[in-house]
Amino acid sequence: MFEEKEILPRLKEIFAGDYSGHDYFHTMRVYKTALAIAQSENCDKNVVALAALLHDVDDYKLFKTENYANARAILKDLGISDQITQQVIAAIDSVSFSKNGSKVPATIEGKIVQDADRLDAIGAMGIGRCFAFSGSFGRIMYDPENDQTPTAINHFYEKLLLLKDRLNTQKARQIATRRDAFMRQFLEEFYAEWNGER
Repeated sequence: MFEEKEILPRLKEIFAGDYSGHDYFHTMRVYKTALAIAQSENCDKNVVALAALLHDVDDYKLFKTENYANARAILKDLGISDQITQQVIAAIDSVSFSKNGSKVPATIEGKIVQDADRLDAIGAMGIGRCFAFSGSFGRIMYDPENDQTPTAINHFYEKLLLLKDRLNTQKARQIATRRDAFMRQFLEEFYAEWNGER
């Protein structure tokens, strides 16, 4: 088993200066949520923990690495065995929505980390991250005259509102119910304010 103090400084360094919502604090929320979900599942908690902590260190939107080079380097430095490394990489590989869409991970560890990552994309945290990501990548907030324009609001319909029904574990689905409802309430308020109705 690894110790957090061995890996957290590396993560802070890797994500320093990120303003897209994929920062160190996102990683820590996913990590804590994944561990909470893991308590209800028959899984390898060590694999879950490592995969959650490393799930974004090679994200193609942020880094130009190949074959999970950052994750592999960190795992090697931690002295993680080749067998566990492969399990961790397999779990990480199944997390991304943009890459995997509705594809269900093959392992329970992958399912848990995917759920934890998707939970951080919805609710109040998801709303904040959506606007941070959009601004970071030069997308406007909303364009009522063109629903094909990549905007923060369009992202709700392209991804965020789809996530509740694509979760793998019962615990994640329970958490998602409230978060999904909050996003829908937010959109109702957003449109009302945009149109000067409130």
